[in-house]
Amino acid sequence: MEQVQDTLIGRENEIKYLETIVSSKEAEFVVVYGRRRVGKTFLVNTYFHDKYAFKLTGLAMKGKREQLANFTTSLNRYANGKKYTKPRTWYEAFDELRDLLETMQTDGKRVIFIDELPWMDSRGGNLVSALEHFWNDWAVTQNDIVLIVCGSATSWITKKILKNRGGLHNRVTQKLYIRPFTLAECKQYLNSRGILMEDKEIAECYMIMGGIPFYLKNIRRGASLSQNVDEMFFAEKGRLDDEFNALYASLFDKSENYVKVISALSSKNKGLSRDELIKATKMESGGVFTTILQELIDCDFIRYYHSYGNKSKMGLYQLIDPFSLFYYKFIKKYGGTDKPFWQYQIGTRQHDTWAGLAFEQLCLNHHKQIEQALGISGVLTEVYSWTTPHAAEEKAQIDLIIKRADKVVNIFEMKFYDGDYSMKKKDYDDMERRVRAFRAANNIRMAIHPVLVTTFGLANNQYSNVFQNTVTLKDLFK
Repeated sequence: MEQVQDTLIGRENEIKYLETIVSSKEAEFVVVYGRRRVGKTFLVNTYFHDKYAFKLTGLAMKGKREQLANFTTSLNRYANGKKYTKPRTWYEAFDELRDLLETMQTDGKRVIFIDELPWMDSRGGNLVSALEHFWNDWAVTQNDIVLIVCGSATSWITKKILKNRGGLHNRVTQKLYIRPFTLAECKQYLNSRGILMEDKEIAECYMIMGGIPFYLKNIRRGASLSQNVDEMFFAEKGRLDDEFNALYASLFDKSENYVKVISALSSKNKGLSRDELIKATKMESGGVFTTILQELIDCDFIRYYHSYGNKSKMGLYQLIDPFSLFYYKFIKKYGGTDKPFWQYQIGTRQHDTWAGLAFEQLCLNHHKQIEQALGISGVLTEVYSWTTPHAAEEKAQIDLIIKRADKVVNIFEMKFYDGDYSMKKKDYDDMERRVRAFRAANNIRMAIHPVLVTTFGLANNQYSNVFQNTVTLKDLFK
């Protein structure tokens, strides 16, 4: 256990979850899923020290014949001298796996890990049907079996396994969704690789890459963040120059439709309604469109939220994935130029405008750390955004609101700043106006506490008392 924690960065909850699975007295069918590059396979392999009763990794872009041959190769690797011949069908393949497992002598769990399962599925191959039979006919009766399937193709995993309407319906006993790193985990990971950055630089790194371990792994030691960003995303044939297209293609069938939604949302910071999205993408409304939106939500690319006080069913979809936002703001237009583009952007108006928006998303993704800093982590809360209705005379927008069960509403001003943020009179007047408009539009009788979230702190002057609290990057790294 200690060795696992020393090797893995973060993932404390995931490790506890796996411990529960291993200590179970029943057969366990586990689905591990999450976006490309997030560290799913690394987590499973590290936890189990690569000690499996059987392990198989599907082949990318190969047909049934190659997949079955690969299956046989893996069988023989664990067969201890016995030789299995290549099966003709997936039913025969899983029957041979059963034969292998029945001959094994183990003290603990017999762990089966099938990685990149979606890659193994070919038209007419009956892979899922054979897996169903293997589980329902035999594996489920073995109290020491742990079957783990994994894959980045979220739409496939969801449709074929998690929401299977056939023999695997409700057969999955556990599912483990792997999320990107938090700011604190990003810092821990970079430090483990000997890469030293200040907190503000790590925050900007998160605002670009979104806490994806593989992206962080590509950061070159000894180079600045801006140099690394140029080398990874803007250089011709850069290390991750085609990552955006590969990301969505790996996750979703017919990924071009998912990208249409992401593209439409990238141009509207506060988000779009379903009807506005349909109009922007020129896609048909219906079940397919609903599935696309839900899967993008499930993968943490977008969120669906209601504006504070909105009693109607109509909500907004908002793009919240930092890397996708960065792609549409900069990489799509300027990538592949083989010039040090990002190094020359630092301090420009274009950079600062993006940084302000990206920092707001960072804060939204770390609202739990903000609640902890305010001392309300034990209080029931709801997170909102808010914009004045179209008919309102006084226009205002608040990008982050936390409504608390202790009869307080926190509204947030978020500033990504080089030093202590100095409040000016026009900023003070604007905050007072937004509080006034927010209270009037929603008929709020609770206390409204404005909070500043910023990089370093708030300079004390005649206008700084408009904020009840200040939260800094130091708090967000906890």
